[in-house]
Amino acid sequence: MTAMLTPRNAIVALLIAFLLVLPVYAGVTDNTFMVTLFTRIVILAIAAVSLNLIMGFGGMVSFGHAAYLGIGGYAVGILAKEGVDSGFIQWPLALVLSALFALGVGALSLRTRGVYFIMITLAFTQVLYYVANGLDRYGGDDGLTIQTRSQFDSLSVALQAPCVWGATALQDLSAWLGFPVTPDPTPELICREVMSLNDKTAFYYLCLVVLLATVYVVWRMVNSRFGLVIQGARSNDRRMQAIGFPTFRYKLICFVIAGVICGLAGVLLANHTNFISPALMHWTRSGDLIVMAVLGGMGTVFGPVFGAVAFLLLEEVLPPLIKPLADLFTLLTGIDASHAHEYWQLVLGPLFLLVVLFARGGIDGLLTRERRD
Repeated sequence: MTAMLTPRNAIVALLIAFLLVLPVYAGVTDNTFMVTLFTRIVILAIAAVSLNLIMGFGGMVSFGHAAYLGIGGYAVGILAKEGVDSGFIQWPLALVLSALFALGVGALSLRTRGVYFIMITLAFTQVLYYVANGLDRYGGDDGLTIQTRSQFDSLSVALQAPCVWGATALQDLSAWLGFPVTPDPTPELICREVMSLNDKTAFYYLCLVVLLATVYVVWRMVNSRFGLVIQGARSNDRRMQAIGFPTFRYKLICFVIAGVICGLAGVLLANHTNFISPALMHWTRSGDLIVMAVLGGMGTVFGPVFGAVAFLLLEEVLPPLIKPLADLFTLLTGIDASHAHEYWQLVLGPLFLLVVLFARGGIDGLLTRERRD
């Protein structure tokens, strides 16, 4: 029991608790941007966790992992464009396409290793990126606006009665506690919005549930026989083959699972932004996912979540922090630095370099080292 009461586990629990109560805080302060921002953080954390499965635990450094974000997103966007907005069609098709692409790429790239593996995954992703650029019917380089989010009508009908009962009970409870209750929206309208993924809070919690489920599945996987073989192949592939394990088959299955999980993140991201573009599949987006995994801690289950939160919060926080410093520099020196905040990556780069040099286990590793010390 005492082994679980560590600073690292406490911070994990606090982060999960914060993510759970975030919409409540946003509702009290009327700050909807917080929900929008953290929905994006949660979705990209899912993608980072999937990348860490193959990179951190399997030693397969892929510079093409963002392709699955694009596949999942374009599956939703193209079907919506053609009038098919059923989530029961969009989501399974996106996952199947992600699995097939991962199977094809993995079957070729996993026969190589090192820089050759990196270049093959990068090449396949760039091919997909330029294919998406050429889809003029679906926006081409300008991207595609998704008019309608995924619909789950039959599920809405099945859950309508309990949802209405719950919404009515919450309204009655609010009235009993003395909080102001408006007659609109009605419980029926509330439930219809929630079931159609149009409610931002409900969609946020859906993404959070998917993230927690992903972390749990990855944790179970890496601690199973399957995961131990993957980690053994990362350390010494030839020795694992010599003792009878078909490591290629194990790594290919792991590669496909990671692709499917990232494809699901792409589906959620397309529904979140109501927009999809080829830029989502560019190799720089894969680089962002790698940074999240490394920053949080490769080879750790929860590390990529730390990394996604830290990276994307720094992306939001650094520009407004740099701007007043740039204005002060301009005032003191007379040199125009009014656009310095647009180059916030110049600050993030050295921070990332410090993590690589002095905290190779990332944020998760720092917390674990604190416990050891």
